Amino acid sequence: MNEVDPVKAYIAKHANWKKELAILREIFKQTELEEEIKWGAPHYCLNNKLVAGIAGFKNHYALWFHQGVFLKDEKRVLLNAQEGVTKALRQWRFFKGDEIPQALVLDYVNEAIANVKAGKELKPKKKAAIEPPLIFKACLKQNTRLKNAFENLSPGKQREYITYISEAKKESTQQSRLDKIIPLILQGKGLHDKYKNC
Repeated sequence: MNEVDPVKAYIAKHANWKKELAILREIFKQTELEEEIKWGAPHYCLNNKLVAGIAGFKNHYALWFHQGVFLKDEKRVLLNAQEGVTKALRQWRFFKGDEIPQALVLDYVNEAIANVKAGKELKPKKKAAIEPPLIFKACLKQNTRLKNAFENLSPGKQREYITYISEAKKESTQQSRLDKIIPLILQGKGLHDKYKNC
């Protein structure tokens, strides 16, 4: 029985960038990095540390470096895709007709590998816990099943729900939002899970 190559399947799914993503993959295959699928896209790791990834989008395809903030980027090809949000991640975007400078990409990948080996890592700061609004606290206190389900959610998902209710000014709006999220919490889902691709 033939096993499906998940990275090959990912590339095949992105027909617009099939050739280009395959070229990027071949560059990574020249290194010691291990290939795997994380968050629905190909990633390349060294000793369980994320080094880089590739992805196809509607109007471009990209290569990103998880600790790209430490790359010299002498050719100024990297950008921070989410200024003010992303601290360490840097992305290299390619558009239709762009030639992939394979030797240069390999240089960047090798520098990223060297940085991982040197222990260069910008760790995200833990966000301070936020206090649930009184209406939500009271609901959790009354409903043990809901409280347990909420506590089993990741801190990020808990924060999404608390923020969602806290942003409502009127108590009636807070109550209607609370009614909306209770089933999601009981199912172990995050507020925005339906918008996530993976």
